[in-house]
Amino acid sequence: MAFIKVIRESEAEGKLEPLYKRMGANGDDSLDNILKIHSLSPDSLKGHWELYKGVMFGDSSLSRAQREMIAVVSSSINQCDY
Repeated sequence: MAFIKVIRESEAEGKLEPLYKRMGANGDDSLDNILKIHSLSPDSLKGHWELYKGVMFGDSSLSRAQREMIAVVSSSINQCDY
């Protein structure tokens, strides 16, 4: 199993702390791991977050439910916890 060093919400400081807070982190380390893997590079975390918001909430002919279904199916096919 791969291991990626991450900075927990309770340890975030500098550029990372306000990004975590914007993403809903409240200090209890419940932020999704897919976001925390970017913790050593706050600029890449910001880019990932902007991409996610655009894909899931931007203008589209797909409903939010359809987008979530696509995410669940693709994660399942890739054997990735969603």
